[in-house]
Amino acid sequence: MLKFTRRTLLAAAAVLPMIASPALADGLISIIVNDPANPYWYTEGHVAKATAEELGYEAQVSAHKGDTNTESTLIDTAITNQSKAIILDPANADGSVGAVKKAVAAGIPVFLINAEINQEGLAQAQLVSNNAQGAAIGAQQWVEAVGEEGKYVELFGAPSDNNAATRSNGFETVLTQYPDLEKAAQEVANWDRTQGYQKMQSMLQANPDIIGVISGNDEMALGAIAALKEAGKLDQVKVGGFDGSPDAVAAIRAGELQYTVLQPVAVFSAEAIRQADKYIKTGSTGAESEKQLFDCVLITADNVDQVTAAFTLTQ
Repeated sequence: MLKFTRRTLLAAAAVLPMIASPALADGLISIIVNDPANPYWYTEGHVAKATAEELGYEAQVSAHKGDTNTESTLIDTAITNQSKAIILDPANADGSVGAVKKAVAAGIPVFLINAEINQEGLAQAQLVSNNAQGAAIGAQQWVEAVGEEGKYVELFGAPSDNNAATRSNGFETVLTQYPDLEKAAQEVANWDRTQGYQKMQSMLQANPDIIGVISGNDEMALGAIAALKEAGKLDQVKVGGFDGSPDAVAAIRAGELQYTVLQPVAVFSAEAIRQADKYIKTGSTGAESEKQLFDCVLITADNVDQVTAAFTLTQ
């Protein structure tokens, strides 16, 4: 497994290009991520690029920031540059289908990471975290932290991303087993820390007696923590996250976040490159299926010291 220090990741994040620039066409792998301002997506692009370069390819990383028009333009650039393969974290489960079709029509294999599209048979592979499994273990840990009765609220990710619904449904499957737990509110915060802060403020005002917040990702959870601290409520309200980001790990160490569900982003980003390399050389990924799930792991106060690098838990 590739490992990178947090300092290296965050220092380089400032110079990650937003738009692909012209590069040598021979041996190019184009990597298109969401928004590298988020350390999760930064790690995704950084690990993929490092793995591609280790295998002898030229690699370019660009970002669509969740916009399908930008994504389409970046796919056009990858086609123009005669990429050998495209590694894509799709902007939208439905809206990215056309961009993938365009690349495939140009004879360029596409490997999706982190998020799926709602059509199979286009991408050579879709490598994602096992979000249902991760949500289940997260919700079980959340109940252990907050108890089995009381009111709670949920922060929901971007509705355009299937991961948001999968995680929310996974939470629901576990939490509805506890009839004395009542979900008082659910707000969409689009994976964003600022929106998490704002939505937490409004939910807290409407529901001052809540005992917990369950969040679809770490950024929203960290926003909620900021709002709870500001309101003097963090000691009374337990918060759970999802991603395993460096800031979430720091919040666990500080006693502010109860847990995070580590997505193995470094693992599947590197694996996507390896499968692309195999496909380029042999015409096959070597995988048994297009959709491939990678199990998540809990990070709590009990094992947080085993986090040895960004999104890397040494067990």
